[in-house]
Amino acid sequence: MTEHPTSPDDPFRAQHKRRLEYMPWLYFSLKPKHLAWAKVWQESLQSTLSAMETVHFEGDCFLASSATLFAEPGRDIDIHQGTYIAADCYLHGPIVLGKKVSLNQGCRLEGGRAGIQIGDHTRIAAGCHFYAFNHGISLDRPLMDQPTTSRGIVIGCDVWIGAACAVTDGVTIGDHAVVGINSTVTRDVPPYAIVAGSPARIVGDRRDR
Repeated sequence: MTEHPTSPDDPFRAQHKRRLEYMPWLYFSLKPKHLAWAKVWQESLQSTLSAMETVHFEGDCFLASSATLFAEPGRDIDIHQGTYIAADCYLHGPIVLGKKVSLNQGCRLEGGRAGIQIGDHTRIAAGCHFYAFNHGISLDRPLMDQPTTSRGIVIGCDVWIGAACAVTDGVTIGDHAVVGINSTVTRDVPPYAIVAGSPARIVGDRRDR
């Protein structure tokens, strides 16, 4: 990329910020002169959010300014070292993101009451939706009046979930699993499994490759 001045009101810096929001992995390899202003920008964003919501950042994380995080007391969001949250993501706690978790553009995580846990080094591609709650569907009342339940979602370490996937309440995805693009995960996924489809089914095992 062409080198340009990086004063606070420089349009090139604004464009650089926009690029980082949509490609946040670049933040962790910035040159020192860019990291100097980017780190101040991130510290300001994260401290401002933490003052208003029960969101906790551990260490060096990245948060896009267009991401929306809501966390009331008792529904905390904990974000650990090296994790990034890209543009247009929506998170409502309780949620725990482990170390070096990647949430790419447009992901939606709704923690319900039981919460969402995502393990270290897990990559969530763009446009994924996780819902840790469900509605009743009995015919004794309208759907809008049905009670909700929440069992939670647990995603292990070193998992890759492809773009535009959905994960429903009560699902556990084991360590090192892979979920193919556009899949809907409605049941538990064993460690190392490769799953795909709607509903997702096992189509392979990473240990066989």
